[in-house]
Amino acid sequence: MVTTTLLIIIYLSFISLGLPDSLLGSAWPTMVNDLSAPLWGAGLISMTVSLCTIISSVNSARLIRRFGTGKLTALSGLLTATALMGMSFAPHYVFLLLLAIPLGLGAGAVDAAINNYVALHCEARHMNWLHCFWGVGTVISPYVMSAALSHGMKWTAGYRGVSAMQFALAVVLLMTLNLWGGEKAKEEERSAKVLSVRQVLALPGAKQGLFGFTCYCAVESTFMLWSATYLVMTRGMDAAAAASMGGLFFVGMTVGRGVSGFIAMKLRPKQMVRLGQVMMVLGALLLFVPGQNIAVFGLLFMGLGCAPVYPNIVQDTPRNYGAENSQAVIGVQMAFAYVGSLTMPTVFGWIAEAVGYGALPVFSLALSVVMVLLFNSQQRIVDRRNAN
Repeated sequence: MVTTTLLIIIYLSFISLGLPDSLLGSAWPTMVNDLSAPLWGAGLISMTVSLCTIISSVNSARLIRRFGTGKLTALSGLLTATALMGMSFAPHYVFLLLLAIPLGLGAGAVDAAINNYVALHCEARHMNWLHCFWGVGTVISPYVMSAALSHGMKWTAGYRGVSAMQFALAVVLLMTLNLWGGEKAKEEERSAKVLSVRQVLALPGAKQGLFGFTCYCAVESTFMLWSATYLVMTRGMDAAAAASMGGLFFVGMTVGRGVSGFIAMKLRPKQMVRLGQVMMVLGALLLFVPGQNIAVFGLLFMGLGCAPVYPNIVQDTPRNYGAENSQAVIGVQMAFAYVGSLTMPTVFGWIAEAVGYGALPVFSLALSVVMVLLFNSQQRIVDRRNAN
C-alpha cells in the first residue's frame, strides 16, 4: 500500500487531469469573438488534444521506464500547465491548435501512468475514488471560468487560474518524488514490458477487452455531448432546463464513483464492472419510455451505471494480462478509450441528423450490449488461462 500523503497527491493529480477537459467548452463562446475563430473551431482543438493523448498513451510504458511514474507525472503537469498558460496569451486561433499538442501529450502520459500505478499498488476502492476526483476536476474549471467572467475579466484570466493550479501541483510533485517508492518500485518500472499495439492485441482476451472498453467510452462520451440535445429534441424540454437535467448524467457518474469505492470493499472489480453494465442497459431501456421525468431518470441511471465500469476495468488489468504487461496494456486501453470518445459522438451526430435524436436509446443500448458480450468473452478467456 502507498502512504496517505502519496494517495492525496495521486487524487490531486487526477483533479488536475480533469481540469482542462471542461475548460475549453466553458470558455469557447467568449474565445470565439476575441480570436476571430470559427464556431466549429473548438472541435478541431479537442480533436488535436485527443490525437496527441492517444500518441502519449501508447508510448507511456517507454516513458515510465525512462523517467519513472513520479517524475513523468510531474513533467506532464508542467507541460499541461505551460500549454494552458500559453493559450491564455494566444493572439490567434492557430496558436491554440499548436498548444493543444503539448496539452494532449501531457494528459495522455499522466493518465496511463497513474492508472497503472494505482492498479498495481492500491485497492480497488482507490481506483474508483481516483476517477471520482477526475469528475471533480471537470466541475471545478467551469466555475473558475465563470468566476473570472462574472467579475468582468476575460477568458484569459480563467485559463491562467487553472494553469496556476497545474503549476502548483507540478511543484508539489517535484518536491515529493521520493514518495513514489524506492529501488523496488524503480526496478518494477524498469522491468515492465514495453509492448507494441500489435503485441498487446495478441495477449489472450485483449482484443475483446479493448474493443469492449472502446464501446463503453463511446457510450459515456456520447451521453456527455448529446444528453441535453436529446431532451430538447425528443422530449420537448426547454434549453435551460435541458442543460440542467442533462447534467444529471455527470452527477450520476461522479457520485456513483464515490459510492463505488465503498462497494468495491465487498465486490471484486469484475463484479463491479458487471453491476455497472447491467445498470447501463437498464438506463438505456428507460429512455424508450415516453415522458420527460422518465428520460431524466434514465440519464441519471446511465451515469450511475457508467460510474464503476471504467475504473474497475483498469483496476483488473494486472490480473487479466499480468503485472509485467499492465503498463503497456493500460497505455493502449487509454488510446482505445480516446478513439471511442473521439469518433462515436460524431457518428451519433450523423445518425441523428438522418433519423432524429430519438435514436439515442437504440444507439446506446446496442453499444452497451456489444460491450457486455465482449467483456464476458474476455473474462472466459482470462479465467480459463488463470485456471491452468
